[in-house]
Amino acid sequence: MDEERTGTPEPAADDGDSRRAAIAADAALGEIDWVTPPDGTVVGRFDAPSGSLATWSMGDSADPRVVLVPGVTGSKEDFALLGPILVAAGYSVLSYDLAGQFESADAGPGEGARYDYDLFVSDLIAVLAAGGPSHLLGYSFAGTVAQLAALRRPDLVRSLTLLTAPPVAGQTFRGVRMIGWLSPFTTAHQGAGLMIWGIVTNKNKVGPKRLAFVRSRFELTRRESVDDIIGLMRHTPDVASQLRATGIPLLVATGEHDLWPVELHADFAERLGARLAVYRTGHSPCETAPNQLARDMLELFARTGNAAS
Repeated sequence: MDEERTGTPEPAADDGDSRRAAIAADAALGEIDWVTPPDGTVVGRFDAPSGSLATWSMGDSADPRVVLVPGVTGSKEDFALLGPILVAAGYSVLSYDLAGQFESADAGPGEGARYDYDLFVSDLIAVLAAGGPSHLLGYSFAGTVAQLAALRRPDLVRSLTLLTAPPVAGQTFRGVRMIGWLSPFTTAHQGAGLMIWGIVTNKNKVGPKRLAFVRSRFELTRRESVDDIIGLMRHTPDVASQLRATGIPLLVATGEHDLWPVELHADFAERLGARLAVYRTGHSPCETAPNQLARDMLELFARTGNAAS
């Protein structure tokens, strides 16, 4: 069964029936068309500091907003299953491709400059500011970006979900299962190459439609952006105590078979004072356990007083 722990003294509210229903719904998921946006999605662009970012918008803009940010080599499409569930619960959803990634490939630093934390954080703050205070989810690398944005502009973040985000500060790859010990001996470019190789050779064991889509993204994604992000992840900032001090409601969500062991995510949640949710999946619960993830996010939203009515 799914495990849920809390890093705060107050236990999380739980409804066994709704949890079982979410688990059953996730178990029934089949292959989807990852290329075609869900019904009702508005495909657009956002003029960010780094350039034009590709966006998907779902739901009524008058509803409370949730911003979903994908990680390195990812894209807005990673939330094709999660977004509609949140919309059905009474929220609007915005997701976008990071600068240099997929359909935001032309956004990035000036000539000769590097993709850095400030670039990604400035873009995210601009997205948040354009729509007002929002519930925020940062997936993998974007979890670090989301933490930094929340510290810079806590007034724009109603709640923060860190989905399989790096739980170890500094050279975060040292905590990766089994192969973490190799990370000090590879360059950022080599590390990025290994990650891309693992994705295109389907080490994640995804279905054929998903595999075809993730392979196709590399035709647009700028390799230098991937290299730079892997380099940034070798210098993951430790902001847990500062983020905890903001009082923003926090959720750390991960899979039992994530890149980093559950124990590291549990320690991370403890330092943040966050709830911890663990699903029987891997690094991508937004794709493989979207109903369970949405359920836990909605409970988090309710704690802010900004739950959809």
